[in-house]
Amino acid sequence: MNKTIIEGFEWVFDGQRLKFLKEKAIWIEDEKTLLLADTHFGKAGHFRKAGIPVPEKIHFNDYERMDELIQLLNPLMVVFLGDLFHSEYNADWVTLNAYLNKHHKIDFHLVKGNHDILTDDHYLSARLILHHQRFNWLNYIFTHEPMALSVPGKLNICGHFHPGINLKGKGKQGLKLPCYFYQENCLILPAFGSFTGLMNMELSTGSEIFAVTGQMVIPIKIKNKVG
Repeated sequence: MNKTIIEGFEWVFDGQRLKFLKEKAIWIEDEKTLLLADTHFGKAGHFRKAGIPVPEKIHFNDYERMDELIQLLNPLMVVFLGDLFHSEYNADWVTLNAYLNKHHKIDFHLVKGNHDILTDDHYLSARLILHHQRFNWLNYIFTHEPMALSVPGKLNICGHFHPGINLKGKGKQGLKLPCYFYQENCLILPAFGSFTGLMNMELSTGSEIFAVTGQMVIPIKIKNKVG
């Protein structure tokens, strides 16, 4: 993997430096911490149990991307911002357990999301430090869904929405891309998992959008309020 991944797109909140990576994850270099949202591992197995023939290999690229990030960045802590495993138990849970266990030097944290419905024993046996609603750390509040009210001086970092943006060009050409979305002390990560959709975000004055392509993260300026 190219070393430019470490550089990412640097964004600063109250003196804290975060790097938005093209792999749809945030790297907090000063704290050696990696943030990911909405991996949805096990979603393919969930569909197969329902009789829908989704290929088992659909999550392999996500594991490979995560492993490349870990090998390159060597994080001390990885925080999953909810929806780590999709819904009920299936055989893909064994794969996730094996993956976490091979990185025994990393502290893995999970802030439970709406799809994280297994018993606490499942998560704790998988070497996960479990947080049921939020994880307060430094100047950050990690949650799965955005908080209803912002906290002065604190940045709420979350997932859940799988944010996306439509970029339109000449000749009615368009492109829909995942993005990082910031508004009012809340930063929403794009979904890390490939087996997810995109939600168009409602833009307004003060919004900050960072579109994610396969090669880079591109800041999109919002000049005027939309709507």
